[in-house]
Parts: sequence; structure tokens; C-alpha cells
Amino acid sequence: MAENTSKNAIVTGASSGIGAATVRQLRRDGWNVIAVARREDRLEQLAAETGALAFATDITNDQDVSRLRNFTADTFAQTGGLDTLINVAGGARGADSVANAEVADWDWMYQVNVLGTLKVIKAFLPALRGHGHGTICNLTSTAGVEAYEGGAGYNAAKFGQHALTGVLRLEEAVHNIRVIEVAPGMVHTEEFAVNRLGGDQEAADKVYRGVAQPLTADDVASVVGYAVGLAHHINLDQIVLRPVAQAAAHKLIRR
Repeated sequence: MAENTSKNAIVTGASSGIGAATVRQLRRDGWNVIAVARREDRLEQLAAETGALAFATDITNDQDVSRLRNFTADTFAQTGGLDTLINVAGGARGADSVANAEVADWDWMYQVNVLGTLKVIKAFLPALRGHGHGTICNLTSTAGVEAYEGGAGYNAAKFGQHALTGVLRLEEAVHNIRVIEVAPGMVHTEEFAVNRLGGDQEAADKVYRGVAQPLTADDVASVVGYAVGLAHHINLDQIVLRPVAQAAAHKLIRR
């Protein structure tokens, strides 16, 4: 089987944070990219900046995902077809104990992090199998490999996404699809903590206060770009990255 020579990617969650940074990284590396998210205005700005193609999609909506699949097939038909799917879309809501859990928050996190990822993967597996050198990269979290107090809902969703990723790797190796998991720890982006804490900017700022150099979206994007840019026979199964100040979920150095 000939080595993959196309560089055609989809990046979900591309309207901000790690998703937008990943689009920028891939474009710098010479990839053709379809940037996917719900917020069309943000996507159009990113497309104008980077030359990526914007496609507004809610990954939890079956019809939206179907439209994205058709658009992708047409877009990459002349350049070798889709070879790389990068699932960044996700998020957290709430930091409550299990006893005080908001079920609606848990439902949203499961829908976006697990079922949304699943729907996109199912839509594009036939194309990736047909390509012959497919790559799927799922952005999970250290919340998907270690539990912490106040994190149960996000832990549950990201543990689920982590498990999905591991099973997918086992099932799709026979189709020469490599499956990569990138699991960041503390990343300081403009929206993640604010969204998680219900729009409370002051509470969000406290999350990072005193932490020397938390990871940035660009840091994570550089790792994603490296992983998907390697020769296809090299699979980085799981990459866990944290700032030095965060030795573990329960060990955070604040100055």
C-alpha cells in the first residue's frame, strides 16, 4: 500500500481555543483544512485569516453532520480525499460534587464530548478506510485519565471519550487507520473555564491565578500538528501534556 501523500483534514471545535489554534497550525504546515464549529461568524474570521474552509456544524445534530460529510467529499475529491479527522469539539459545565450534580450539565457534556465525537467518527470512517492511510485524533483531557473532586461530570464524559478512542484504535488498525489521543492538562484559553463556571470571569481567573505558564492553545495545537504530521506508520497512541506546575490533577504549584 502506497504511503499517504495527501494532507486533507477536518478540525471540529474550530471557532476558538485549541480548535482554532489547530487550524492555524495545520495551515502553517501546508494542510488543506475544513474548520468546523457552530459559530459561523468565528469560522469566517478564521477562514479569512488562514485560508481554511469554514463549515458551520453542530456535531450533535445528525443532519448537520451529514451535510458536513457531503461537503467534505466534494471539497477533497480532487486532492486525494479526507485523510485526517481531528475531534477537538467538547467542553465542561459545572464543578459540582456528585451529590449536587446538575443532570442537565452532565447530559450536555456527554452529548458533546462523547456522542458528538461518535457521530462525526461514524460519518467519516468509510472515507478514512477508503483512503487507506486514515488518521483520527481525539482531543480528550487528563480529566479522562484521572478523577478529581468537583470534576465528576467532566470526568465521566472524558473517561467515556477516552474509552471510545481506545476501542476505536483496536477496531480500526485492520483498516490502517491510526488513532491518536491528545490529553491536555491545564490549558489557559479565553473561554473554557468561563464557560465551565457559568460565565463568571472572576471565578475563571482564579483557576489560573499564581500558576506559572499554564499551557496555551498554541502549545496543544503544536503537539496535535506534530502527531498527525508524522509518517503514517508511527502512531502516538496517547499523549498526555501538562504545564510543569501541574504535576497531577491534585498537585498544582501556585506562586
